[in-house]
Amino acid sequence: METVELTNMCMIENQKGQVVVQLRKKKDWPGLTFPGGHVLPDESFHDAVVREVYEETGLTISCPKLCGIKQFKTSAGVRYMVLFYRTNSFVGELTESIEGPVFWLEPNRIQEYQVAPDFLKMYQVFCSETLSEFFYQKKGDGWNIQLN
Repeated sequence: METVELTNMCMIENQKGQVVVQLRKKKDWPGLTFPGGHVLPDESFHDAVVREVYEETGLTISCPKLCGIKQFKTSAGVRYMVLFYRTNSFVGELTESIEGPVFWLEPNRIQEYQVAPDFLKMYQVFCSETLSEFFYQKKGDGWNIQLN
């Protein structure tokens, strides 16, 4: 039987076209990314993304739409899945968390920052009408990123 770890990430957009980004401090995946985190046991995917966004940004989102998925096998053989969500419906004020500072940013400025590994490829899935999956596929001694 396969073991799966479920997580989420959400792109929140305001009326100006800016997105909420987080500058993660954690050494395991540092850099600019979108807020998100783990799905708790017996928690719905929807409730998990709403909770994680609130914990990391202070914003309460509504109407998150599933827009893609990232998946890969960890070194321990666990299938790690990240559910990608988008929303432009939220209330509250941005508040920094232990994960790192959060702020509104124009999307064309994302590349001005150190981004988390593979975040720019993931961002393509968030923004695409035709892509829905980011998949690491084992190829020989390395990994190949597949966008479907």
